[in-house]
Amino acid sequence: MAVEAAQLESYLEDFTDFVKETANETPQWLRDLRDAAFARFCEVGFPTVRDEDWRFTNLSTLRRTPFRLARSNAPRFSVSDLAAWHMKGAAARLVFVDGRFAAQVSACDGVPQGVTVNGLHNEIERRASTIAEHLGRYLNTERDPFCALNTAFAEDGAYVHIDRGVVVEQPIHLLFISTSGTTPAVTYPRNLIVVEDEGQASIVEDYVSFGAETPAFSNAVTELVARGSATVAHIMIEREHMQSYNFSTLRIEQARSANVASHSLLLGGALVRNNVHPVLAGEGGECLINGLFIGSRHQHLDNYMLVEHVRPHCASRQFYNGVLDEQAHGVFHGRIIVHKDAQKTDAKQTNRNLLLADDAQIDTKPQLEIYADDVKCTHGATIGQIEENALFYLRSRGISEAEARRLLLEAFTGECLDRIKEEPVRDYVHAVVEQRLLTLAIAAPVALKSVREERESSWEEVE
Repeated sequence: MAVEAAQLESYLEDFTDFVKETANETPQWLRDLRDAAFARFCEVGFPTVRDEDWRFTNLSTLRRTPFRLARSNAPRFSVSDLAAWHMKGAAARLVFVDGRFAAQVSACDGVPQGVTVNGLHNEIERRASTIAEHLGRYLNTERDPFCALNTAFAEDGAYVHIDRGVVVEQPIHLLFISTSGTTPAVTYPRNLIVVEDEGQASIVEDYVSFGAETPAFSNAVTELVARGSATVAHIMIEREHMQSYNFSTLRIEQARSANVASHSLLLGGALVRNNVHPVLAGEGGECLINGLFIGSRHQHLDNYMLVEHVRPHCASRQFYNGVLDEQAHGVFHGRIIVHKDAQKTDAKQTNRNLLLADDAQIDTKPQLEIYADDVKCTHGATIGQIEENALFYLRSRGISEAEARRLLLEAFTGECLDRIKEEPVRDYVHAVVEQRLLTLAIAAPVALKSVREERESSWEEVE
C-alpha cells in the first residue's frame, strides 16, 4: 500500500501541474472530463492480479517505476530521421513525438476533400462541438483505470474525420515516437476517429522508439466511431524497444451495417497490454478482430478482447495467433457478450499459439456470455509447437533446418497478416514481421515440451 500511495502521489503532482499549465487553453467541458477521470483513477488505483481482467498480468514493475509526464524536451526530428518508418502509398502521415503532434515532419497533402486529419490539440477549439460530442463518450473509465488515467491527461493525439460518403483509398499513417530521456517518462496519446455514413478509410497506428533503451510508458486510447454503412480498417503496430511499457485501448462504436476490421500487431515492449472493445450498437454490423503477437526474452504481451453484441443480425470474428520464444509470456483473454436483444448473432473466436521454448508461457481464456436465445457462437484455443512432420518434410527436400523453421513460422504468422485487405498496409506489416522473425531463435533445434494442449469448445442454440 505504501508503494501504491507513493505512486498515486506522483501522478497527483503531475496532474496538478498539468491542470495549471493547460488552464488557459482548456474548455470547461474538457476540464470536467479530466477531473472526473482522475478522480476515478485515484479511487481505484492500479489493478492487481486479483482483478479478473488482469489476473495474468502483474503490474508491480510498472507501479515501482517513477514515470513522470513527458513535456516539451523531446528532440527535433527531420524527415530523413523517419525514413525507417516510412509507409509507401500513404495518403497522410501524422507524426507524434512523446504524445505531441509534430507538424513540421507530418504530411497531410494526399487526403481527398472531405477528410480532416490533424493533431487533436489543434482541433479542440476549431471543432469544439464535434469533439465534445464524441471524446470520452464511448470509453469506459469506470472499468479500466488506465483509460481513466489517459482521459485525465488527454491533450493531444490524432484527429481523423471522414465526411459522409467519402472514400479514402490509401491508408492514413499515425506514427507515435517515444524518445529516451534521463528519467522514465509517460505519454498519453488520445486519438479520435469519426467515419460518417458510407465513408471508407484505413488508419494505421504505429508505435516506435527512438534513442537509448530507457524506461518509457505509452498509455494510448483511441475512440473510433463508424456511422451507418461505414467501412473502416484500423491497424495497430507496437514495436517499441525492450524497456518500454505500452498500454493501448481501442474502443469501437458501430452503427447500423457498419463494417470494421481491427488488426493488432504486438512485437516489442517489455510489458504490453492491448485492449480492443467493439460495441455492435446497430443492426447488421460486422466486426473482424485480427491479431498477431510475437514475444521473446522476458516480454509480457497481454491481449484483452471484449466484443459486445447489442443489436440483432450482427457478426463478429476473432482470430489471434501468438508466437513465443525464450521466457516470453503471452496472454489472450477474449470475451464475447451477447445482450438479450441481440438475436441472430453470429460470433466466432479462435486463438492459436506456438511455443518455441520450454520456458515460453501462454495463458488463454476464451469466454462467452450469452443472454439471447437465437444465436450461433463458437470459441476455441490451441497451444502447440512447430510440427515435426512438417519440419521433416521440408528438410527431406533439401531445405536447411533454419530455413524450414523460418518458412513454417512465416506460414503461421501469415494467416493473420493476409487478412489485411489494404495492400500498402499488408506489404508494410509483412516487412515488419519478417524482420522480427529473424530475431527469434530459429537457427538451432529447440527442446520443447512434449505436451500439446488443445482446447476446443463451442456453444450453439437456435430457437
